[in-house]
Amino acid sequence: MKQNSGVIAAGHEQTARVAADILKSGGNAFDAVVAAHLAACVTEPVLSSPGGGGFLMARTPDASQTLYDFFIQTPRKRRPPDQVEFYPISADFGETFQEFHIGMGSAGAPGTVRGLFAIQRDLCRMSMKQLAEPAIGLARSGVALNHFQAYILDIISPIYRSTRASLDIYGNPERENGLLADGDVLHQPDLADLLEVLALEGEDLFYKGEIAEQVDRMSRTAGGHLTIEDFRNYEVIRRKPLEITYRDAASLAFNPAPSSGGTLIAFALKLMEEADPSEHPFGSTGHLQRLAKVQRLTDQARIDYLLRNNLPVPGEDILDPEHLSAYRRQMSDYARFTRGTTHISVMDARGNTASLTTSNGEGCGHVIPGTGVMLNNMLGEEDLHPGGFHRWPEDTRITSMMAPGILTRKDGAVMAFGSGGSNRIRTAILQVILNMLDYGMPLDEATRSPRIHCEKEHLSVERGFDPGALAPVLSEWPDHKLWSSSNLFFGGVHSAMRGPDGFQGAGDERRGGVFELVI
Repeated sequence: MKQNSGVIAAGHEQTARVAADILKSGGNAFDAVVAAHLAACVTEPVLSSPGGGGFLMARTPDASQTLYDFFIQTPRKRRPPDQVEFYPISADFGETFQEFHIGMGSAGAPGTVRGLFAIQRDLCRMSMKQLAEPAIGLARSGVALNHFQAYILDIISPIYRSTRASLDIYGNPERENGLLADGDVLHQPDLADLLEVLALEGEDLFYKGEIAEQVDRMSRTAGGHLTIEDFRNYEVIRRKPLEITYRDAASLAFNPAPSSGGTLIAFALKLMEEADPSEHPFGSTGHLQRLAKVQRLTDQARIDYLLRNNLPVPGEDILDPEHLSAYRRQMSDYARFTRGTTHISVMDARGNTASLTTSNGEGCGHVIPGTGVMLNNMLGEEDLHPGGFHRWPEDTRITSMMAPGILTRKDGAVMAFGSGGSNRIRTAILQVILNMLDYGMPLDEATRSPRIHCEKEHLSVERGFDPGALAPVLSEWPDHKLWSSSNLFFGGVHSAMRGPDGFQGAGDERRGGVFELVI
């Protein structure tokens, strides 16, 4: 096996190809994931942006693990609601609608640029100039929108039609909705210029120089909260991962609080630990009943924690045995009854593992002049603000469902995983993990298998389950929706794995996922 061999799973073929080329050029997994994310800002523009934020779960050859938190920070000062631009749009998923809020008042302080530079300094072998070159080339030459990227652009088309600056980048007046469509080439020369200058001058250009000053001016004139002080004071936080074991079969490292996705997945796994998977095969009535119940109890635990502690983010105390026992009792009683997010996973032959999830929300509609960068709309994400809009605490890291993680199986196999999908992130990742550990599925089957999602007493069911097994479940969940096909609504888990048989990967087709082996 060559020294630079490895595996990449990502949301776009060219994103994965950039990472593969970096590995072949002598870079490690962290070089590859940084270069791939910069490329994703070009190839997956609705899901990735320097104006967003994210997380990296990093594992080095000595098996030490660190979580890099470079997610969105709330502004240091909150303007009154009547002074900000903040309004709803409706996103059409084809079989359901979801409301998002956009406008300059929905943007928080972005962390992506500072996060990528921190990762490059701490963990990479190559210079930022080398890592940015592939993305710069793609942005200048243009990238044809594939079917999936065109689909999600169409879903949230009201955002990308909301400002002249956005239309100048993503618009096509010859199309019915005025935006680029499948096969159209997206050119981003301003973004190419920005990445080129950032690679040469460093992150201070973004956080202390001209870019921060431009956002400050935009915010004052268009009705936003952000100021130059929000940029100057932004910091990347290195956190100790939340680590648990599951059935003595594997250990898992998750994104810890103040993000909630990892903690809630861990909570669900601890509930599932009490049940014997051999009693209910995958797709059986018992399996689906148990899975739906666990998802509902996890959602309930999140709300209970909010009401009890006035905190939107469950802390690790939610995993205390005494706290779990009350929910386990509900579980055992039942068992007897019988927004623009993407993920990149990279592993190399040296033992480095990178699991990176990033998001721009859906974008606020406003583009920083001369950069091609649309700012995030994280202050307008209802999922992230259960206490209500315009009530967020100032100068605080926003919670997130993003849960990049690393699984280490008892046989020594290591897997990097993560997903996009808003509140569906936690249920998508949960089901892939259970499919592998409880039902012995190989990685590709565990990823492809149909999913369910339960939230607020509403059960969503992806196509693919046996109607006979499903019927008793639906009778117990009258508020349900049967999806006619596989859909990005149910997340997109992109995973890279190294086991006894070498490298393997899985790109979730629900979100345009691909994987590439580098041998």
